[in-house]
Amino acid sequence: MLSVFKRTFIGLLAMALAGGMAVSCSGLIYEDEGDCAVSYRVKFRYDMNMKFADAFAHEVRSVTLYVLDEDGSIVWSKTESGDALTVEGYSMEVDVPAGKYGLLAWCDADEYKSWTFPQAKVRNDLGCALNHKSDADGSAYTDGRIDDLYYGYLAEADFTADEGTVMVTLPLMKNTNNFKVVLQHLSGKPVDKDKFDFFITDDNCKMDWDNNLLPCDNVTYRAWSVSSGSAEVGTRSVTEPVEVTEPVEVTEPVEVTEPVEVTEPVVRQSSPTRSVAEPAEATETVGVALAELTTGRLVMGHKPRLHIRNKETGATVLSVPLLDYALLVKGRYNEAIPDQEYLDRQDDYNMVFFLDKNENWANSFIYINSWKVVLQNTDL
Repeated sequence: MLSVFKRTFIGLLAMALAGGMAVSCSGLIYEDEGDCAVSYRVKFRYDMNMKFADAFAHEVRSVTLYVLDEDGSIVWSKTESGDALTVEGYSMEVDVPAGKYGLLAWCDADEYKSWTFPQAKVRNDLGCALNHKSDADGSAYTDGRIDDLYYGYLAEADFTADEGTVMVTLPLMKNTNNFKVVLQHLSGKPVDKDKFDFFITDDNCKMDWDNNLLPCDNVTYRAWSVSSGSAEVGTRSVTEPVEVTEPVEVTEPVEVTEPVEVTEPVVRQSSPTRSVAEPAEATETVGVALAELTTGRLVMGHKPRLHIRNKETGATVLSVPLLDYALLVKGRYNEAIPDQEYLDRQDDYNMVFFLDKNENWANSFIYINSWKVVLQNTDL
């Protein structure tokens, strides 16, 4: 009888202890409780790019995460940077009580001190502004390299579990864009890099907490690097010298008497016509001017423009609507992507413009990201 009593007592005691442990886990009491601990973590993903692949570990160098309550107040924030972000599977641990929260992140390298983020207490003040200089007339400009800037927002992160590891993924998008602008003579003669100014104008220097642009004056993004370079171009040999004024396609001997469709630059005669012999493919190296510029986010409905100006004469060589030209090479493969999404995914643009013998823009065609674009309406 006593033996049965002991067994019953031990069984009840074991059940009571087990019940106590369950209460401890659900009550978030974690002192050395092992499996009962809970960890809330945020993983960052940057696949809003043209490769549609996560490039976070390769591109993002600093992350500031803000955790927001249901009223939009900031209840927790943290910044992490450096090598830790390059580790595969990196995530940031979030130290908040169980609940549902909003997440907002601004990410920049902070190498060039390009952006200002306010000391905010609520979500609506979590905007971002470009640091810029001012000309004598008060107009805003930048002339240095700009830190890459990334943004992410998640309206609701569920951190209500009371044990285990809860992982929430926060998607990011890139706000900055890099432009390489090449200026080249149709004739092949070298371009003097010191003769031209390259700059982009836009009204995109302030962003709200939701990454929409806030009203601001135009800012001029001056080229942060202008250098001399060289480019290899295909040329065709002819039986006698002719002056190149605009491109024509020559595949067999022809009499050149009027403009014909162009595929590569060769010169059309302005003097009486001459017979052109069977062309031979050749490669020629020409001197070019290469300008590098960085801008903020490109947003549909705004009117950024790319300008090239002759310093000696003050004349505008070209001034083109940047969004229209950027979207020229969106292509059929990407036609299903909305224009704004394409602009947010594409962050790298290479543009080649050509000068005629008078150093005016030869606006019959340009190259954008290796695509040749024949222009029929230069008033875009």
